[in-house]
Amino acid sequence: MGGTPVGATGPRRRFYRHLYFWVLVAIALGVLVGIGFPRQAAQMKWLADLFVNLVKIVIAPTIFCTVVVGIAGLGNLARAGGLALRTIGYFTVMTTLALAIGLVVVNVLRPGEGLGIAVNEKAAAETIKKAGEAEAGGITGFVLSLVPKSFLGAFTDNQLIQVLVLAVLVAVAVSGMGERGRRVVEALDTTAKVMFGVIKVVMYAAPVGAFGGMAFTVGKYGNEVLTKLAYLMGAFYLTCLIFVFVVLGVVCRLVGFSVVRFVRFLKDELLIVLGTSSSESVLPRVLVKLEAAGAQKSVVGLTIPTGYSFNLDGTCIYLTMGAIFIAQATGHEVGLGTQLGLLLFMLLSSKGAAGVTGAGLVTLAASLQAFGDTIPVVGIALIIGIDRFMSEARALTNLVGNGVATMVVARWQGALDLDRLRAVLERPELVDVDALLKAEERAGRADQESGTGPEGGSGSEGGSGPAGRAAEPVPAR
Repeated sequence: MGGTPVGATGPRRRFYRHLYFWVLVAIALGVLVGIGFPRQAAQMKWLADLFVNLVKIVIAPTIFCTVVVGIAGLGNLARAGGLALRTIGYFTVMTTLALAIGLVVVNVLRPGEGLGIAVNEKAAAETIKKAGEAEAGGITGFVLSLVPKSFLGAFTDNQLIQVLVLAVLVAVAVSGMGERGRRVVEALDTTAKVMFGVIKVVMYAAPVGAFGGMAFTVGKYGNEVLTKLAYLMGAFYLTCLIFVFVVLGVVCRLVGFSVVRFVRFLKDELLIVLGTSSSESVLPRVLVKLEAAGAQKSVVGLTIPTGYSFNLDGTCIYLTMGAIFIAQATGHEVGLGTQLGLLLFMLLSSKGAAGVTGAGLVTLAASLQAFGDTIPVVGIALIIGIDRFMSEARALTNLVGNGVATMVVARWQGALDLDRLRAVLERPELVDVDALLKAEERAGRADQESGTGPEGGSGSEGGSGPAGRAAEPVPAR
């Protein structure tokens, strides 16, 4: 597969026919409406929520089908176990680095020093309550939360980490079923293609969601908190940029590609995340896009869904910076030993709160409760107002971090066509996600009409996903 030229199959589309163009227009309009009509704009959040909910209805079945097809298609459970261990190991290292960088920057810049903001305990009450509920079970509660109350419960509750556990169990069972297992993989692969077809339709609403999300953010919070807490937001965005372009930049260079070009490759998805403040809104598109860039379907199918629960780099930066900022703003000095203890605690709590609504803010509150003698938990009220702005940077950093993680693990597994990746990063227009989703939809219809499916269901080893067709030209925009 290596060395296969990446070609175009049609004329390039005009700029106004690209999704990112309309998302940019929608974001700009949202900012203008938020500034000009703040009261009305503050009521537009439902547009973003509607779009994100439309995407969420297909995320769980898509992840389940993708993970089962990918792992079962490996044909070797020992190899699947090795992939999982490498993935979790990489995630642990990178989230630890993210937490540490957040600590270093907030101690150097000290954005909360001398701020003198009064703490509003009433504003913090609801978040603290949610944090207590999330923290109540501790490690035992987290382990128990990995298993749903019923098979369908994980899907109806949209608990991605539980869906992932179910998918792994089903994949292990299917792998030992021989011919019958092959038919199950075929059925799930066809179901995944149907989900990709739904995603293609839903993405037409992305500009609407971006408009609503940005109008709400600017209209509700723009004039109230931006100037007062701009230093903290600036420090946080700077830290995220350092992490992406320095830390992940070094990782990408070691693997053999440029992080700047990789970010450019994901620009459509990053703009959607910017408008909606949710990285979940682009998860299915990222799965397709990274397969088309040269990573095997089995690696993408396991790494991306797992990363959405275990590799939240942006959230980790937010946790340490938010905690120390609150300590600085309330006049509490936190020693080095306590800060290291906070880092270790957050390393675990950032995983345990996956799937909790507003996970970043709730996890921060839970961490402050654990260190309540040193940092007042009611200080969470200081950053509630700007959490929406910081959630955008968290989501953007999380998305890039998981994308890079997929390519690193794929290279580690010998499952990455590096020549193809470099060619695609050189000319991002060679990968047209809409065309790939349409191809998946057509392939699903063909499978249903002929009654056949993939022989092994595994990416580049005979599967039918974009990575499985990596030797073919990628549809051009």
